[in-house]
Amino acid sequence: MTTPISASRITASLLALGLAMPAAAGELTIYTALEEEELAAYTEAAQKALPDVELNVLRLSTGKLGARILAEADNPQADLIWGWAVTAMMDPRILEMMSSYEAAGVGVLPDRFRDPENRWFAPIGYMGAFCVNKPRLEEKGLPMPTSWADLEQEGFKDEVLMPDPNSSGTGYLHVNAVLQSMGAEAGWAQLEAVDPNMAQYTSSGSKPCKSARIGEYTVGISLAFTAMQSIQEGYPLAMVFPEGGVGYELEANGILSSTDNAGDAQKFLDWTMSDEAIALYGEYKALVTVPGVGQSEAAAAAGLPADIGTVLADVDFDASAKSQVETKKEWRERFGR
Repeated sequence: MTTPISASRITASLLALGLAMPAAAGELTIYTALEEEELAAYTEAAQKALPDVELNVLRLSTGKLGARILAEADNPQADLIWGWAVTAMMDPRILEMMSSYEAAGVGVLPDRFRDPENRWFAPIGYMGAFCVNKPRLEEKGLPMPTSWADLEQEGFKDEVLMPDPNSSGTGYLHVNAVLQSMGAEAGWAQLEAVDPNMAQYTSSGSKPCKSARIGEYTVGISLAFTAMQSIQEGYPLAMVFPEGGVGYELEANGILSSTDNAGDAQKFLDWTMSDEAIALYGEYKALVTVPGVGQSEAAAAAGLPADIGTVLADVDFDASAKSQVETKKEWRERFGR
C-alpha cells in the first residue's frame, strides 16, 4: 500500500492515480521506505529545519519502491531517495539514475557505509529479530526459539509469520543472512525445513512482529525496531536474535540526477547528516553507522546488546545486491503462495 506522509501536503488526485507530484522550485518529492513511526518524526524535524522547502514524502515498501523507480525510469517523478535498502540502491539500473553529491558531514562515515562515487550514503540501518509472544509461547508449551532450526519443531505449526523477500526488504535481509551465513545449499534447506510452520508470508516487514505482539501468532520474524517499540509500549514480547547472526540492512540516501531542484535536494541530504537528524536516529534506530551515537533507553531495555556486532550476521552487501534478483526468483519458486 502507498503511504503518503507530508509535512505539508501531497495532491490527492495524483496519489489516486498512483503518481507522485513532480517538484517545483522550493519543493521536493521524496521516495522512502522508512518505517512510518520514525518517518513522521524525521519529516517533521526536516520541515522545520528547511521551512522554505515543501517536502512531499511518499512511502512504499522496499520492493514496491524499487518497482516504481524502475517503472518511472524514462520519466522520473522524484528528486530524492531517502532511507532505502542499500542492496536495492546498488542495482546498476538504479545507480545509473543517481547523481554524485558529497553531503555535508558524510565524511565521518566509514567507507563501507558510503558509495565511492558519492551516489549514496547510509547513516542508519535496520536489523532483523524474532518477536516472540511470551504468553502464547507458554500457553502452547513451547521452548523459547533461539535459532532458525528451533522453528522446525512441530509445535510451531502455523505459529510463525515472515515477510516475503520479494516485497519486503526485511524479508530479504532474513533470507540473505541465512544463505550467506550457512551457505546456499544448507541455507535453502533450512528455509525449506521451516516453511511448513509458516502461517503466512506478509508484504510488510513490521506486520509479523505486530501480529505476534497482540497474540495472533507466537513468532514474528521481523524487525528489531518494531520489537523494541512494542516492548517499550508494554507488549509481552521477547526480542530474539537467532544463533549464527541476524540479518541487517543499510538505509541509503541519494539524489536522482533528473531532479530540477538539485540545490534543495542537496540541502535536504545535508540535513540527514546534521546533529539534529543524528540525535533522532539514536531514538529510533537499532543500527546507526555514525560514530559515537549511544544506545537508546528503549534498545537497552529490550535487550539489544551494547555491541550489536555480537549478534549481526557477516553480511556481504555487494554480493547481496548482485544476487538479489536470482535469490528472490528462487524463493518465489520454492515458497510462493
